[in-house]
Amino acid sequence: MASELIHRNQTTQKSSPSISPGTPSSPVRNWKTPFRYVAQKQRFFFVLVGIAIAALFFNSFPVSTSSLSQELSGGGGGGAGLIAGSVSGLGAESSEVTRRVLYEAYTEGFRGRNVAAAGKVPLGLKKKNLRIVVTGGAGFVGSHLVDRLIARGDSVIVVDNFFTGRKENLMHHFGNPKFELIRHDVVEPILLEVDQIYHLACPASPVHYKFNPTNVVGTLNMLGLAKRVGARFLLTSTSEVYGDPLQHPQVETYWGNVNPIGVRSCYDEGKRTAETLTMDYHRSLGIEVRIARIFNTYGPRMCIDDGRVVSNFVAQALRKEPMTVYGDGKQTRSFQYVSDLVEGLIRLMEGDHVGPFNLGNPGEFTMLELAEVVQEAIDPNAKIEFRPNTEDDPHKRKPDISKAKQLLGWEPTISLRKGLPLMVSDFRQRIFGTPKTLIGGGATA
Repeated sequence: MASELIHRNQTTQKSSPSISPGTPSSPVRNWKTPFRYVAQKQRFFFVLVGIAIAALFFNSFPVSTSSLSQELSGGGGGGAGLIAGSVSGLGAESSEVTRRVLYEAYTEGFRGRNVAAAGKVPLGLKKKNLRIVVTGGAGFVGSHLVDRLIARGDSVIVVDNFFTGRKENLMHHFGNPKFELIRHDVVEPILLEVDQIYHLACPASPVHYKFNPTNVVGTLNMLGLAKRVGARFLLTSTSEVYGDPLQHPQVETYWGNVNPIGVRSCYDEGKRTAETLTMDYHRSLGIEVRIARIFNTYGPRMCIDDGRVVSNFVAQALRKEPMTVYGDGKQTRSFQYVSDLVEGLIRLMEGDHVGPFNLGNPGEFTMLELAEVVQEAIDPNAKIEFRPNTEDDPHKRKPDISKAKQLLGWEPTISLRKGLPLMVSDFRQRIFGTPKTLIGGGATA
């Protein structure tokens, strides 16, 4: 009997597998099995736990918005305080528009504050090159402005529909990586990322603006672009906003004497409306704007047959045709050379003053005196032909540039007798097809 029990115990021990303490099934280590399983097979569980912990942390310690409120209420400098006030008054606007305007005001306020705090650029640090769009940049004034901006190292985008502008005015920039040319009419919106907008796109001579007046819609679209990207906007307005002035010389505070339904009103009133829109965007939305009122300008690349008096006289004298004087020839104008104007535009854009500023040469000439200067430069025997005067033609035009002298440090340096021969040389090459042909474009200011 005893031997039988011993045999059974040995058989039981052989049939039962030995359990070592290190095996997973060891009773001592069984509590780790569920955690290993979760760690290896249920990683998504830990992602949810992490999200829950983060949410709990940010709910317990919210980010303070007092600094943002201070900036928008006026502490941020620049136009931030102005924007906060104006936006609060737009109760009917959607919350999406309000958020967008507040964001732009906030960033613009910080930008203005940082610039003011920084002061002068430390020695050894280069000034940031700007990305600039010039509408009407293929025209007379615009192409000269592009030359200056490219020369100082900025990247320039020209937007032009070539109604009066010409590609030939910009061909010397083709291949330059800092130059871009876009064929586009500003009456249609365009999206660009730029720092500054020089808005020159608008036919400026009676021959062209009576056919295609584009002041208002193009200005509205460019102001919209300035608002979207936070760019500084410069409007090239005109002395025509003074109409047939009753004040002489004309100062910027003079409101003008304009016929709102005359044959020139599409240009005169169009520019006045463009100024209104520009100031409204500045006051209500805090857009940085500049306004220049440009007086008669001449120089190379003017359109030869655009109907303006200087180009008419020069082209007619070169072709041995009589110079056409409308009326009695006693009307007065002031003529500035294009490089003087470009200098004034750049100083205005880079300065701290909105304007408007008169940019013109205060030297005053009657039409007969201008004809005499052209005769001196081209042909003393050139004839003069009188014709009936045109409707709403201003009798006098002379800028008071005291404001530009004081605030911009600008005044013209090239007299008519010095600048006119440079224009005559350019016209002679283009009319008679000499080897250095420079085919010019229409004016944009």
